[in-house]
Amino acid sequence: MIYDLKIKKLVIIFIILGIILPIVAFTQAQTPIKAPETMEEAKEFGQKTLEVGKKELPGIIEKIWREEVLPIWQKMGDWFKKNIWEPYIKPFFRKEIEKRKPVIKEEFQKEKEEMKESVKKEVPKVGKSLWEKFKELIK
Repeated sequence: MIYDLKIKKLVIIFIILGIILPIVAFTQAQTPIKAPETMEEAKEFGQKTLEVGKKELPGIIEKIWREEVLPIWQKMGDWFKKNIWEPYIKPFFRKEIEKRKPVIKEEFQKEKEEMKESVKKEVPKVGKSLWEKFKELIK
């Protein structure tokens, strides 16, 4: 019983130290930002901030995109493919394709025949009209 109480106290102390020490270290590492006293100081601070932002912001955004956003989207895409596309959607489409294949082949043959017919009808007309136009240019 006493042993359990000592362990609980130690755990609580370690938790408190684990929370407090990083906060103290973090606050010591940062240099405090002073509020500008004049409008000139505020203007200079704003200009410096804009310059740094223009130079470093594209690289920061690219790094965040490459290291954080893309991996998340890739994981989501892989999960979707593995858990939804492969077991449910892909088999449905395969069944529909197999079911509609004969109809599609028939329609394709009909279109092919119609195109042949229209080409047979239109080519002589186009040829004559081109020849006639050529004759007119010569005259």
